[in-house]
Amino acid sequence: MSNVPSNEPLELWLIRHGETAWSLSGQHTSRTNIPLTPAGEESASSLRDRLKNVSFQAVLTSPSRRAKDTCRIAGFESQARVEPNLSEWNYGIYEGRTTAEIDREAPGWSVWTSSIPEGESLDQVATRATQVIEAASAIGGRVALFSHAHILRILAAVWIGNPASFAQHLVLSTGSISVLGYERKTRALVHWNSV
Repeated sequence: MSNVPSNEPLELWLIRHGETAWSLSGQHTSRTNIPLTPAGEESASSLRDRLKNVSFQAVLTSPSRRAKDTCRIAGFESQARVEPNLSEWNYGIYEGRTTAEIDREAPGWSVWTSSIPEGESLDQVATRATQVIEAASAIGGRVALFSHAHILRILAAVWIGNPASFAQHLVLSTGSISVLGYERKTRALVHWNSV
């Protein structure tokens, strides 16, 4: 990672971590430090091949094991800097539970519209996403972000000037690559959910 800010326009490469047992089962995973499954390790390894000819001005990773392991297996550990604001949405009392399980005790519950006791609000996550964009903007050029589904989806919504809740319309698979950049001078989704 260069210490000198780039004069190139900012381009954010959103890289979701590989599969975990909980991403496979649909359990909400934020602070639980769950490892990648063998399939998750394979998808992280495929990222190495897909990104081998891509150079980054900076590589930022969530502090979680699954994101850092994906970054390491993809070959960017030596370049990576932990960015706490890339942590996944704090699901509070719903950590480790599926939406269907939560819905049984709180009918109509949605991570996008309902409160999360002992966790974060959508606005709090959007604030963190904005801070990641600001930190990457100070660097400029191509910046890789190894992180999680909800925070990256919210970051993309914020990037293109939509409310954070727009993120519910953006699907993001494990082991995927998405790119945020510009169409002329307008912020845009350049590539989305490439697996």
